[in-house]
Amino acid sequence: MDLSDLWLIPLGLAVGTFGTLVGAGGGFVLVPILLLVYPDRDAETITAMSLLVVCANAISGSLAYARQKRIDYRSGMWFGLATLPGAVGGAVLVGFVPRRLFDAIFAATLILLGAFLALRSNRQAIQPPVTGRGVVRRQITDSQGNRFFYAYPLWKGLAISAAVGFISSLLGIGGGVIHVPVMATILHFPVHIATATSQFVLAFMSAEGTAVHFTTGTLQWDRSLAQAALLAAGAIPGAQLGARLAHRLHATAIIRALAAALVLVGLRLGLKAMGW
Repeated sequence: MDLSDLWLIPLGLAVGTFGTLVGAGGGFVLVPILLLVYPDRDAETITAMSLLVVCANAISGSLAYARQKRIDYRSGMWFGLATLPGAVGGAVLVGFVPRRLFDAIFAATLILLGAFLALRSNRQAIQPPVTGRGVVRRQITDSQGNRFFYAYPLWKGLAISAAVGFISSLLGIGGGVIHVPVMATILHFPVHIATATSQFVLAFMSAEGTAVHFTTGTLQWDRSLAQAALLAAGAIPGAQLGARLAHRLHATAIIRALAAALVLVGLRLGLKAMGW
């Protein structure tokens, strides 16, 4: 291990804290930072490092949210299984994407997601009753006695999760940055339940992508893996801190923080992709 890499631990702490706060795992912040810090590394190595960190962060965050009793385990298990084919495909396909094209795709994805979320940030999670075949109804009471009621079409949740699995594994962002706003605005999950459940799904999704990278040899016992381990060492306690902060913040504040971060990071990476 190179001592010059120790700065990655506090970076992992910050990424883990914010990623768990918004239920996104932190990959959407970590990947552009790694792209900027390591301009000579290929996209496959960057995404592999990020997914390993996201996996550690998601497991730690899930344990914290489990204590708060805000995870929808039944929905999370279904969504996690649905991400499997896409997560494997995305991890394999990223090896064929040129670095500059990857930067541009990543920037566009972040900006579009941030704009969508900002425009929908004032929309409440409580919607008219969802009816029809295949509708799943949920009632969750958290550790503080707050009750959450919601319903969604299961087929829609599975289809969205399959697409999220592919995009997230391809970009190395874990998928929570996509899953949380989709769960809150399209599936009508309460934001706090969406955030916690997303962390649970992320643990499956990122583990699938990471396993593929180990199998293909992208992640090896070299400096890249050591650096990813240092980031993970910071992300694990960061996830615990992020879950505590999320427990205290209003849902609208979480959504706005996520939207702002997406747009800012996307713009910076987009400028880099254009050579600025």
